[in-house]
Amino acid sequence: MKELLHVATQKKKGTLHPLLIIGALFFIFGFITWLSSVLIPYLQLACELNNFQSYLVAFAFYISYFVMAVPSGWLLKITGFKKGMSAGLVFVAAGSLVFVPAASYREYTLFLLGLFIQGAGLAVLQTASNPYVTILGPIDSAARRISVMGICNGVAGILAPAILGAIILSDADGIKDQLQMLSGFEKTALLDGLAGKVILPYLVITATLVLLAVFVYRSELPEIDETELEEGNPAEKAETSKTSVFQFAHLLLGVLTLFVYTGVEVIAGNTIISYGAFLGIPLSTAKFFTSFTLVGMLVGYLIGIICIPRFMSQRTALKVCAISGVLFGLGALATDGVVSVVFIALLGLANSLVWPSVWPLALEGLGKFTKMGSSLLVMAISGAAVIPLLYGWLADRFDAHQAYWLVIPCYLMIGWYAVYGYRIGVQAKGVAKQ
Repeated sequence: MKELLHVATQKKKGTLHPLLIIGALFFIFGFITWLSSVLIPYLQLACELNNFQSYLVAFAFYISYFVMAVPSGWLLKITGFKKGMSAGLVFVAAGSLVFVPAASYREYTLFLLGLFIQGAGLAVLQTASNPYVTILGPIDSAARRISVMGICNGVAGILAPAILGAIILSDADGIKDQLQMLSGFEKTALLDGLAGKVILPYLVITATLVLLAVFVYRSELPEIDETELEEGNPAEKAETSKTSVFQFAHLLLGVLTLFVYTGVEVIAGNTIISYGAFLGIPLSTAKFFTSFTLVGMLVGYLIGIICIPRFMSQRTALKVCAISGVLFGLGALATDGVVSVVFIALLGLANSLVWPSVWPLALEGLGKFTKMGSSLLVMAISGAAVIPLLYGWLADRFDAHQAYWLVIPCYLMIGWYAVYGYRIGVQAKGVAKQ
């Protein structure tokens, strides 16, 4: 009996240490990702952009997931999880460093290049870390583990816009008023000074990422081989007769679901500051709105940790999120002012358990195709590039309020996957129990 307890304790420790490291990586994901919520209004001011142009920030950052997701899978097959994570951190550091010349010359295209390189590095990190958390324990509690990672992500997401916003948007309203009265050299000097505010923060970010890359490379993070899963699970072994990852219909539909989900997640977090400004709320106040959205996500993650799978399944959580998203979206459209902003912030709560619920449903039974399946799911993050850009176009064509109609069909798609789409092609495998 003592030997069994010793083995169980050692197994728990062996799982906890990797999860702590992955938790640190998820913190980095959140910190780097949600900085864009502040960069959008900041660059719109510093580089004199319209709504559509400013949302190219999100496009440049997230489109790299589409470009790099499959190459990330190939890289991980060569390097394994640990070295791949370290390489991803180096990529993110390189992208952060590009912000220095971008700010020095106030060159918007260089900012976009830096964001693209950052996104490419995060694509590698996401491709490695999400399946790692999914595999590192029972599949029916995977959403709970990913929710824990989501808390790390969400805490960073709350801190990032608050910290960077306090530095680069500290006097944004005053600068905005001054720009209307200045022209020529004086206006250029003011804009150059505003652009230069990001140099020191991004130098600190670069140094931190390099140190973390070295730490991960030298850590004892264990490697996981998906072929071992096939040997231990006859149901998964039966599926390995398939010759391509594209033969898993539930995975492909999961990719489409995550595509629309990442779009609405970024809309909820990245547009709320500009939306507040559109409603006449000062930027000195609106710069904190993204943090409110992420607080909603944190609350949802805590609910997931407590309730999944004890009180509700991953699929039930997905249904609740989809219904909530539709209701909150309609609430934002039906109201105005601060109340409408509150409904947009509540979309963070609706979004919270979509990502952790879709991953295990979509990866179920992939066996040796898990890394490539993960690559496709990470590729779906490019929805955050396309859908917010469409929001920006609608905001210019109509207004920032009516543009939120875009989120309604997205949440309906998420609900369809929770009710039916996740089962297509896998009925015999018992995914419905999730």
